[in-house]
Amino acid sequence: MDTGRQRNRCSLAMHGYLTRDGIPPQDFLGYARQELTVYETVTLRSVAATGAEQVTDGFLVTFSDGTTAEAPTLLVATGVVDELPDIEGIGEFYGRSVHHCPYCDGWEHRDEPIAVYGHGEHAANYALGMMQWSRDVVLCTGGPAQLPADARASLDRWGIPVHEEAIVRLEGADGRLERIILKHGAPLERTALFFCTDQRQGSSFAAHFGTQFTREGAVKTGKAERTSIPGFYVAGDASKDAQLVIVAAAEGAEAAIAINTELTRRDLAIGPRAGEAAATER
Repeated sequence: MDTGRQRNRCSLAMHGYLTRDGIPPQDFLGYARQELTVYETVTLRSVAATGAEQVTDGFLVTFSDGTTAEAPTLLVATGVVDELPDIEGIGEFYGRSVHHCPYCDGWEHRDEPIAVYGHGEHAANYALGMMQWSRDVVLCTGGPAQLPADARASLDRWGIPVHEEAIVRLEGADGRLERIILKHGAPLERTALFFCTDQRQGSSFAAHFGTQFTREGAVKTGKAERTSIPGFYVAGDASKDAQLVIVAAAEGAEAAIAINTELTRRDLAIGPRAGEAAATER
């Protein structure tokens, strides 16, 4: 099931995926879905999963069109949803010159004047990290910076200015940021902005089932993306700190092997060790 609301849908290009670097996300999904059509056991549905319950033999999932499906295992790969900063005009630039991930889009803005938006120690570390791509970095906090003394000292040492003024709006053309308008003071001429605000789970299923979470809010998974709920798996950004498409794909492969092993063990009524060995050999 897929509603087409993937996290990177606003991006012009996807990066960090071997052989597909720079491809538009929609094209990547199109190729992937086309490749699945040759497998007669796979059904793609453009429908939202609105609810799920544990039943005797696994899970019962309810869809937005009123239909249901039952299965012994359930894999959630719904990722996370980024909370965009409440700044006028940000939607025009998001995915083009406003980004949430430096490892996804930092290289494309190398040596450019960059702004980081956020507050607290995390934002300070984010701004310092952007120095790998550009030595022209400013930190905008949109209010009190809430910086520990050592974090501010590090920013000063590396020449990163801190602007605590409220941001009125972002300006530019054709999705390309040109300047940040502050409530007080001169505009900041910037060609890219990276933000480090909150994110939330793309699905409520993990919380609904009582799955364990990490302190950072990610679903806690063990080997092969298993959760604390038998038969329930979570792969991708929802469960890991390394939020990259290529990592999500690898986790999906791990989960698939584990699920196949589990289903084979159930069908053949064999022990878990034998099932795991069979999957490894395949």
